[in-house]
Amino acid sequence: MNVGLVLSGGGARGFAHLGVIKGLQENGFKIQAISGVSAGAVAGALIAAGYKPDKILEIFISTKLYRFLRPSIKLMGLLKMERVEKLYDLYLPDSFEKLQIPLTVCTADIQNGKTVFFDKGPLIKPIMASCCIPIVFEPLQINGKMYIDGGILNNLPVEPLLGKCDFIIGVHTNPINLQMQLTSMRAVMERSLLLAIQSNIKERIGKCNLLIEPPTLNRFTTFDSKKAREIFEIGYAFTMGITDHLLEIREKNLI
Repeated sequence: MNVGLVLSGGGARGFAHLGVIKGLQENGFKIQAISGVSAGAVAGALIAAGYKPDKILEIFISTKLYRFLRPSIKLMGLLKMERVEKLYDLYLPDSFEKLQIPLTVCTADIQNGKTVFFDKGPLIKPIMASCCIPIVFEPLQINGKMYIDGGILNNLPVEPLLGKCDFIIGVHTNPINLQMQLTSMRAVMERSLLLAIQSNIKERIGKCNLLIEPPTLNRFTTFDSKKAREIFEIGYAFTMGITDHLLEIREKNLI
């Protein structure tokens, strides 16, 4: 049976994707197609390139990401994404076609206000564009069009897998902590983005055969990258905690 994986955005919370994937693999699930957005696009690309979840975690923990970012001078975002391309070049192939698992990357065309999916041709720029959180990062140009974080319009991009996969697993890493106090401009911005994202996933959840959403991720923010290992372990522990359900799914669906 063909199993597809949909990975949401979530910033640093996206490290939970890696823990979830590790748990799925240990429970015998073989992923045959991936659709991802923002942090989910990055995690999905590295998995599709053949890296194991633990290895991906170590790559990010050992990388000083700030060295690859620089201030924007166009005032369309606080930071520019372009130099991150050098980092991705170290670990990813240059095209979708060279990946071991088919991958679709979700972005948003900010000028025309629509979701755009990339699954062919150059790989790295679409991934970078998919991660361009508005205000934080300047939009990224591809073939003359400006793209931003695809999660703004579609934070659970299940559509590319419909009709292609027999069983679709969605992983959503953005549960909202309604008790969190909003005491800074960054907190207000993040809450605003989460509210927008929450509204665009509702109908898409129903198109997944299984949704994995570790609730305790609501303790972390988009920018908690220093807590990567803890976030990873939450994703892994949650997935291993539903082992009985996963085994039942495997038996019923012959996965």
